[in-house]
Amino acid sequence: MLKLDAHPTGRHFLQIPGPSPVPDRILRAMSLPTIDHRGPEFGVLGRKVISGIREIFQTRHPVVIYPASGTGAWEAALANTLSPGDHVLMFETGHFASLWAKMATRLGLSTEFLSWQGTDEVLPNAPGWRRGVQADQIAQRLREDREHRIKAVCVVHNETSTGVTSDIAAVRGAIDEAKHPALLMVDSISGLASAEFRHDEWGVDVTVSGSQKGLMLPPGISFNALSPRALDASKTAKLPRAFWAWDEIVEMNATGYWPYTPNTNLLYGLSEALDMIQAEGLPKVFARHQRWAAGVRAAVNAWGLPIQCADPAVYSPVLTGVILPDGMDADAVRKLIYERFDLSLGTGLGKLKGRMFRIGHLGDSNDLTLLATVAGCEMGLKLAGIKLQSSGIQAAMDHFSQHPAPALTA
Repeated sequence: MLKLDAHPTGRHFLQIPGPSPVPDRILRAMSLPTIDHRGPEFGVLGRKVISGIREIFQTRHPVVIYPASGTGAWEAALANTLSPGDHVLMFETGHFASLWAKMATRLGLSTEFLSWQGTDEVLPNAPGWRRGVQADQIAQRLREDREHRIKAVCVVHNETSTGVTSDIAAVRGAIDEAKHPALLMVDSISGLASAEFRHDEWGVDVTVSGSQKGLMLPPGISFNALSPRALDASKTAKLPRAFWAWDEIVEMNATGYWPYTPNTNLLYGLSEALDMIQAEGLPKVFARHQRWAAGVRAAVNAWGLPIQCADPAVYSPVLTGVILPDGMDADAVRKLIYERFDLSLGTGLGKLKGRMFRIGHLGDSNDLTLLATVAGCEMGLKLAGIKLQSSGIQAAMDHFSQHPAPALTA
């Protein structure tokens, strides 16, 4: 039995696609004494994080902050904009798209699930779990909906279960091409602050996100970024909501407060994370994640193993899924790597259970962190008896040395 106080020497390698490794300066910020959430000092903190998080979503409009996981923000997005029986169009890109559709059904909505039309030799039982949203299918379905029964289109920006991103601007273009009034809701829980995302420019009505991925925080904060259309829809929506209701939160946020007790110390951490991201600049943050991802993919390609995402145009900068040969139990390999090298990798979820593992390249990482991760994976794969074509460690080292990170500026 694992003892909670039994820690090996050195730092554990948490290379799952979230929760991501938390920088020490954020942990230190969270250790500050808890303050009165109705006092003047808290109002300053509240106004700072409410303003700063808008810059991360790239929006001029309200961003609601909840003391909850991303799952709560899923529910908030649906409950604030829709009514019982409303028809929602969703697209199957992986496990989390499927879970959001399941939630919509449980809330009393009518859900329709589109999926990629095609075959895949590597994963014949889940071909759509290797590709992004197909905007042309959404456009076709909306053109068929002449009575405008469909009230919302819900898609996942960065599918954490597969390592596939989706072109959100193309989805908005599909809705506009069909001249359809449906709201566009996007899950960017793992994409925000790691992958390019533009809430206003891409015409998103509700963006859902969470704290434990690109924002480098522990789990416990989630977000709804809103458009004026979404706020208008909330005035007539009839799904029950109380805790999740936007109106009271947006009203009180104007002064930096919440209508309930917020998670004060996590907001300290959020304030610090915003400072770090703003100091680096979003374009550099996105470029850094793309560079890390390319280095890890170079290793997987050198091993000769399939990358989960089958379309290089939509490779995720957040994580890389690695498919193992038929007959190999990916979870057994993950367990071996964890026990031998104190390295945690993401498990395969849903239809991918036991077929693949996921390498996270986000949060408090750097080149050497990822080289050590690749080394741990390579040693574990060899110990498991998997034949590799060549050295992934060398391929990753070559990539990082030939594509240096931008120099730090004073």
